[in-house]
Amino acid sequence: TRQPPPTLLYTLQTSVLLRIPLIVAMMACTGKAVVLPYHMAYGFYLSLFDWLVIMIFLAVVSTDWLVSNSLFLVVVNRTNSQLVAFLSKYRDMNFIKSHGRDNARFIRKQGLDRLFFECDTHMWRLGDRKIPEGISVDGGSDWFLLNRPFVEYVINSQDDLVTNMKRFYTYTLLPAESFFHTVLENSAHCESMVDNNLRITNWNRKLGCKCQYKHIVDWCGCSPNDFKPADFHRFQQTARPTFFARKFEASVNQEIVNQLDGYLFGPMPQGTPGLQAYWESAFDEADGVATLSDTQLTHYHAFARMGLARVAASLQGDPKDDSCRYFPMGHPVSVHLYFQSDQFQGYLVKHHATNLATSKLETLETWVMPRKTYKVASPPSTFTRLQFAEIGTEWDAKERMFRNFGGLMGPMDETVGMQRWSKGPNVTVTVVWIDPTNVIAATYDILIDASAEYTHYRPPLNQPLRAGVWTIRVLHHWSPVAETRFLISPLAYMKHQPIRQEDTLKLHNGPAKNSYMEQSFHGLNPVLNIPVHLGQVEQAKRNAALTGPALEHWVDGLVGAMWEAGDVCSTSLTGGPGTSCPVMQTCAKTPWSSLSPDPKSQLVPPHANGRIR
Repeated sequence: TRQPPPTLLYTLQTSVLLRIPLIVAMMACTGKAVVLPYHMAYGFYLSLFDWLVIMIFLAVVSTDWLVSNSLFLVVVNRTNSQLVAFLSKYRDMNFIKSHGRDNARFIRKQGLDRLFFECDTHMWRLGDRKIPEGISVDGGSDWFLLNRPFVEYVINSQDDLVTNMKRFYTYTLLPAESFFHTVLENSAHCESMVDNNLRITNWNRKLGCKCQYKHIVDWCGCSPNDFKPADFHRFQQTARPTFFARKFEASVNQEIVNQLDGYLFGPMPQGTPGLQAYWESAFDEADGVATLSDTQLTHYHAFARMGLARVAASLQGDPKDDSCRYFPMGHPVSVHLYFQSDQFQGYLVKHHATNLATSKLETLETWVMPRKTYKVASPPSTFTRLQFAEIGTEWDAKERMFRNFGGLMGPMDETVGMQRWSKGPNVTVTVVWIDPTNVIAATYDILIDASAEYTHYRPPLNQPLRAGVWTIRVLHHWSPVAETRFLISPLAYMKHQPIRQEDTLKLHNGPAKNSYMEQSFHGLNPVLNIPVHLGQVEQAKRNAALTGPALEHWVDGLVGAMWEAGDVCSTSLTGGPGTSCPVMQTCAKTPWSSLSPDPKSQLVPPHANGRIR
């Protein structure tokens, strides 16, 4: 997304935990406002101490405003000059949005009467506490614009109000949603408070209040949804002062970002490359392999080998020609998620490989695409409400999608089954989970009401899940409706090192006694016509003991059943001397590559009029 010119706003997108970069960045600010993020990453929250550190350094630089921001906020529907004029006219005011009138309800919902403490990236609820007497507690949105006098007051004042509030909010779940409101309302600055934070926020509480952050905090809260094209009309209203909007997330919907970009800056030139494409970095070697899970590392290596196999196949079987044959070298260089027209297209893995003809090291990029795994029953069922089914991890109930794109899963992952429905009469369906050896791991019924659009459920399966391709069947009155497959990949790595046999035997052999739950569903095998072959079971046991190249061969076969290598390119700038393979494309000239041109995302210096184009 395009940012306002640096002469107006300075946007800081760095972790507050990195204090030195934070300080240097803020001291380098030359504008009149500092725009700072509150949510630094997905599910990450700043403490009161972090906010006070920000405010202290804000007071050092010559700035008039503190504007809370995030990765998901965009400036909308007004010109830079309008924003400058507005802030200049009301420089004595503080724009901060209050929750409303029911204070007691707000205190309960925010957990202000509870004691919280952050430790090991988890916010722990420790117990109850009392609200300070003689204080009018207020709160609301943590998106605000605070002027310099109030910021200096919060930093420098030693009066009881500020001192006691700092102590109280140090042990609060979401301090920025109440601390500044409360101090402002109870201080001499109270008359400068404007109950408006100049933002449009995309609230859909039916979807956004799903307790989706229980894994990082002992509390349930709400979060706004991402904007989509149907919301565009909301940016065109000018009846009230709104300059910002959130949330925007290109991996969920980039079309709305393009629409807004065209509305603000005019349409991109016809034929602009990459206009409908979006690349999101998932890994870079500078991050270090330790940031990857063993499941991710296993998949990324398999994806790279798939690409090399595809390139070798271009030789059309000539056994003497090694110009397009490679040996993989080292860990992946980078990994990107690739989207086209808001549809996930797969992974782009950049990796090193040695050319067998020249013995030279080359850097290639492989595009792997997921194969279709969902299919309806044949002959088709008369039951037609089921639209799609998928298995994955990191289910986002708010955006109704799996955040683990492509479903990269291993034996110790907690898998979730999702179904998408059309509207219709209330029905009950049966879902059956079948492991790679045809053991029925779980079966359960789901009641689908007339208006249901999505259902999801995580069966409490004993781990490890058996490595291999699993099958999920959806039945209506015990008749097949559809099925989908998913892969539980064997792990080629354990703690980022090649896995040892003692670990493969523990992880790849399924749960103890092949029992995924206390209840056995073995009696359903003949009913559902799912035979169990002794040969399958014995082969699974042999596979579970594999290590080294044999394990990689097994992994490649399984991954190849779920993914296909779409293309491979060379990172050489010329495509000539940089690669010995004559059929290899140059990544910079390949539309899908992460190295291809993407003019819409280029950040350039602003023009004299403050515009970026």
